[in-house]
Amino acid sequence: MQAVYAASVNASDPLAALEVGDVPPMELPAGWARIAVHATTVNHHDIWSLKGVGLSAAQTPMILGTDVCGVLPEEPVGATGLHAGSEVVAYTVVGSDGAGVLPGERRSILSECYPGTMATATQVPAANLFAKPANLSAEEAAALGTSWLTAYSMLFSREHGAQVQPGDSVLIQGAGGGVSTAATMLAHAAGLEVFVTSRSAAKRGRAAALGAHATFEPGVRLPHKVDAVLDSVGSATWSHSIKSVRPGGTVVTCGATSGDQPGAELTRVFFQDIRIQGNTMGSREDFARLLRFVEHADLHPPIDAVYAAADARAAFGRVIAGDVFGKVALTFA
Repeated sequence: MQAVYAASVNASDPLAALEVGDVPPMELPAGWARIAVHATTVNHHDIWSLKGVGLSAAQTPMILGTDVCGVLPEEPVGATGLHAGSEVVAYTVVGSDGAGVLPGERRSILSECYPGTMATATQVPAANLFAKPANLSAEEAAALGTSWLTAYSMLFSREHGAQVQPGDSVLIQGAGGGVSTAATMLAHAAGLEVFVTSRSAAKRGRAAALGAHATFEPGVRLPHKVDAVLDSVGSATWSHSIKSVRPGGTVVTCGATSGDQPGAELTRVFFQDIRIQGNTMGSREDFARLLRFVEHADLHPPIDAVYAAADARAAFGRVIAGDVFGKVALTFA
């Protein structure tokens, strides 16, 4: 079967580690279900894997991909309400509750310990299958599994998010990325006041079109302090994030695309009782709620570009270059 995979790791030139080619079909573990893949999206997790962060050379070759939309080729065992031919999306975190894996197995995301989703076919624990929202294309639905789940959890999760409510205010750092565009649309649909930053005037304009109430250049003082900040940028925006949140507010971080060693701003953090919350994707329950939210509110994840799997190198290069708005998708059917 065709797959996009890390043939090795290369910290300085991640594209040099990327391969597209035929791999043997995967053996289906007990309690798992196979998906005929229609679409996936490229995430920064895939780039970091190619760089050797979270994926060692000894683990390669490893099929990449952390989200998926596809069709079930056969009746799944253990998935309620789904049948052969059902269009599905998948929750791709495994090991957190034992679904389809050994008891006590540590949490991982597909493409870390188990093969990822960028292949003609992939597989997940059957309990992690969900019906595709009816209002979305395959490419849009694929975007939900990583970026949109992360954004939803950062905003609303009781355990791993800001726990914002309608009427609250939120600052989203870095317009254009998958997480930031998702957060902008979800926050607007939920009745929050939404501020967004970007170096690009064009991206600020597009963020406003998605529902941001005001947009700013990075580092600009806001009209007022916000209840929560969502930061996936890291070093370049961290100080601004800490200075922009109200006393007792929350800064949620899910990534560090500009570096992970900012000044800690500890005096502000402890003196103003600021809560710092880390987030990696979200729970299965978060994913189920996200799917309902997206369908009920008729939200459509922005897709920057769509590439055939054979052109994965160009798709990855586009994400690495950073000049995207929304998600870059790969199709396998």
